[in-house]
Amino acid sequence: MISLLFVLVAVILIYIILYRNAGDKNVYQYLQGSFEGVIDKLAPYSYKQIRNKVKKLGQDYSTKKYLVQVFLFGGVAFVGGWLYFRSFLVAIIYAAIAIGTIPYLSYLRYKRIYSEFIFEQIQTYTTNVIMEFATTQSFVKALEGVVESGVLEDPVERDVKHMIKLSYENGTIDASLEFFESKYDYFIVKNMHQLFLQITNEGAKDASESLENMSLDIDMLVESVYRDRQDRASFQKKFLRFGLMLYGMVVLVQVILGQDTYKQFLSLWYGQVLIHFAVLLNSYFLLKGEKYYNENVGAE
Repeated sequence: MISLLFVLVAVILIYIILYRNAGDKNVYQYLQGSFEGVIDKLAPYSYKQIRNKVKKLGQDYSTKKYLVQVFLFGGVAFVGGWLYFRSFLVAIIYAAIAIGTIPYLSYLRYKRIYSEFIFEQIQTYTTNVIMEFATTQSFVKALEGVVESGVLEDPVERDVKHMIKLSYENGTIDASLEFFESKYDYFIVKNMHQLFLQITNEGAKDASESLENMSLDIDMLVESVYRDRQDRASFQKKFLRFGLMLYGMVVLVQVILGQDTYKQFLSLWYGQVLIHFAVLLNSYFLLKGEKYYNENVGAE
């Protein structure tokens, strides 16, 4: 009872401090500004780039959604911690740990969205370069045609412009191909570049059949990537459902053993260690599952 009173007093004090610091803003606006400020200061530059792009794509979470996650993660972890250990202190610690994983989960989500966007851009790049080459019979002219068509977005558009610049500066396409492949390690990019390098160096007169085969290869790869994306989404749902069921196993053990027997088990130091280990191990595997789901799309 004293621990619960301590928690309530702490929450009231935190609200008072936030209210006093908010000034003309309400508490929600103050939290929103503070949250975004902390992210901008602590996040690495690459993360900021990804986050800004996700914002432009309209898929960024609002501060309200983040706050909902904070209360949801913190609340579930607090209740779970109390049910497992019958201690408000342990419940608070678990709630803090759960809330601390939210930035990491957001980072994984941003990377997945950004990766999907880049892969779609690479698909657009390869398909349109092949189409342009069929008309211009020049790789550099094909690149210029794709840029002028406006189908690409940064950072891919910016890098394609740099490819064009390198091609004119060096008089060959070798350096430009190496530059792009170093930025975008995709199977379809390497294969297409190898084909154009062969056509350019050997001066093939009729490459229409090779280009058509390359287009078919791209279509097959894109289909497999989208199928893999659906499989990952299905896997994630099943994996999360199974992980949440494992959290409930401790409660089931309490029902089977009875409250008195479970409390006696908790009074043993190795009993607490065993339960902590089970909870943290399940949490670790859940995070690994999320990481797998959000891995790079289409990249080698």
